[in-house]
Amino acid sequence: MCICHLPCRPVKPNIIGEQISNKMGAHYHCIICSATITRRTDMLGHVRRHMNKGETKSRYIAASAAKPPKEIFKEADTDVQVCPNYSVPQKTDTYFNPKMKLNRQLIFCTLAALAEERKPLECLDAFGATGIMGLQWAKHLGNAVKVTINDLNENSVTLIQENCHLNKLKVVVDSKEKEESDEILEGEENLGNITVTKMDANVLMHLRSFDFIHLDPFGTSVNYLDSAFRNIRNLGIVSVTSTDISSLYAKAQHVARRHYGCNIVRTEYYKELAARIVVAAVARAAARCNKGIEVLFAVALEHFVLVVVRVLRGPTSADETAKKIQYLIHCQWCEERIFQKDGNMVEENPYRQLPCNCHGSMPGKTAIELGPLWSSSLFNTGFLKRMLFESLHHGLDDIQTLIKTLIFESECTPQSHFSVQAPSNLNKQEECGVFIKTTDDTTTDNYTAQGKRKGNETITNLAKKQKTDVSTEHPPFYYNIHRHSIKGMNMPKLKKFLCYLSQAGFRVSRTHFDPMGVRTDAPLMQFKSILLKYSTPTYTGGQSEGHVQAASEDTVTDRVEMSVNDKAEASGCRRW
Repeated sequence: MCICHLPCRPVKPNIIGEQISNKMGAHYHCIICSATITRRTDMLGHVRRHMNKGETKSRYIAASAAKPPKEIFKEADTDVQVCPNYSVPQKTDTYFNPKMKLNRQLIFCTLAALAEERKPLECLDAFGATGIMGLQWAKHLGNAVKVTINDLNENSVTLIQENCHLNKLKVVVDSKEKEESDEILEGEENLGNITVTKMDANVLMHLRSFDFIHLDPFGTSVNYLDSAFRNIRNLGIVSVTSTDISSLYAKAQHVARRHYGCNIVRTEYYKELAARIVVAAVARAAARCNKGIEVLFAVALEHFVLVVVRVLRGPTSADETAKKIQYLIHCQWCEERIFQKDGNMVEENPYRQLPCNCHGSMPGKTAIELGPLWSSSLFNTGFLKRMLFESLHHGLDDIQTLIKTLIFESECTPQSHFSVQAPSNLNKQEECGVFIKTTDDTTTDNYTAQGKRKGNETITNLAKKQKTDVSTEHPPFYYNIHRHSIKGMNMPKLKKFLCYLSQAGFRVSRTHFDPMGVRTDAPLMQFKSILLKYSTPTYTGGQSEGHVQAASEDTVTDRVEMSVNDKAEASGCRRW
């Protein structure tokens, strides 16, 4: 065992007065694992442990030369290989999350529905990672799409090319087409090419135009919205996946204020609040580019918030979109909420806009201003039906239940009153004042979605139609029946409660945002009255509902108000 004086172990020079010691740090190298150790006694003990375990130098050389094997996942008939630690973003460059399968299927159905309007579509997956999303597009839609997968990381680009080879797809890199393998599968000529680029997403979206853009960065997407709307084609679609749920779900309110410029608190409808925050950010980015949007659907689940919008070119559409961004007044005592009225005049008492009387009966400030938020519809029923048809056509069974729930929610009708019709029964479908072709019929009356601009007359008719159809939109936000339960009363089942609200003449449906949520146009006071009317006291032990139903409406309303006051006095202040 020899001491080493080479500069293998750099040390800082010791300054003693004016003299600088240039002596290198003496150290030892392990003859088995090549570890560097400073003291001789430590090295002796280190080598002795190797000998006791029977370890040799050849074992460490083989271990260092062997590369960890890559796992292969199969999703929707698409194979994708991933690197080790694929589920930890901090430890890998090629992040892959199996829990986002629902998100990928929603986006695929969206693209498949758009492909029925015009072909071919130029599609962009701006953050490819493993490239699984773009591979699914190219493999199942074929020549109907021209897929571009982009990523800034060199390792991700290499892995995307390997996954293209794995699925027998053609990949184009730097405008040079490369065949993956000499073996050509039957029907491979029907598959579209995949263009793989290594570029910053903002730069790529500034350089090229696309019909469909999907943004799924790690965290917020606000840094890429301006570039996405700069060159998106007319009637194209932009889908945005935001995974910064800690800020959107009001767990980090200062981050939401920094990223989205929005003031939020934790409410019972916090998931829909998050979706409207993202839509408002998308709408502002589109308006800055003289473009408007129509929200096709918005989904907020445990791991992500997905917003899909259609782009409408023109300053008139941009102005109409900007008008739908409003502030929300939220009562922190009774959970009542209402969008602030339009107008430039400062209102003396904003509490008058709320239907509740909490400000008059409670001391201090009872309401808070949230926003800015998107105040219009979050769903397009026609487009969702076409997505359901595409999910049936491609055999995506996992997503069909969610799409059906979105359709019920967009219509705000119970499931028993609704029947899904295949789009093949309709030759033309109207969206945004534009007739969209859904079958092989080539004749349209006013406009066919082929990327042409809309005339002024069409835009004017669109604005008039939107004003008349406001009442047909689904009501904003929802109520959680557990948050409004009455102490000492057993609530009815959710399915029965929906029937009771419908029988009372209100629009009602369930919501995907909350399994115990109820979307209805009934005021909160009426909601609580009907909930109390069909509830049974806990101490009666199975008493029939007829006795409770016999109570007068005035008595029910008084009991609801008394229960609200009791909760306020007991809690002292609302905790969020």
